[in-house]
Parts: sequence; structure tokens; C-alpha cells
Amino acid sequence: MNNDELNGKGDQLKGRAKQAWGDVTNNEKVHDEGVADEASGNVQEGFGKARRKVGDALHDVAHKIKE
Repeated sequence: MNNDELNGKGDQLKGRAKQAWGDVTNNEKVHDEGVADEASGNVQEGFGKARRKVGDALHDVAHKIKE
């Protein structure tokens, strides 16, 4: 797991917490911020996963070239 994936997971968690707090306090603005944070986290995590897969594929190609 790389930094993008970890930061994405953190943003998702922060977003869900904000949503819950917004629901408890009946604060729509905080809830909406949480939705945005969670969505941002999903994108960042997805980018991190794609980046890792590309890195793994390049590593495999380099390994096969060395053989």
C-alpha cells in the first residue's frame, strides 16, 4: 500500500466521521463536507491503487527483461 492509498483511506474515514457529526448536530454543511471528503478519499485511493498496479507491472517487465 502506498501513501496515496493510505491518505485516501484517511480522507474516507474523516469524511464518514464528518457526515456522522453533521447528522448528530443536524448541521448540513458539515455533513456535505464529509461527503466531499469521502469522495476525495475514494479518488485518491483509486489513484494510489492504479499507480501501484502500474509500478508492479513495470517491475514484472523489468524482471522478465533481465532474464
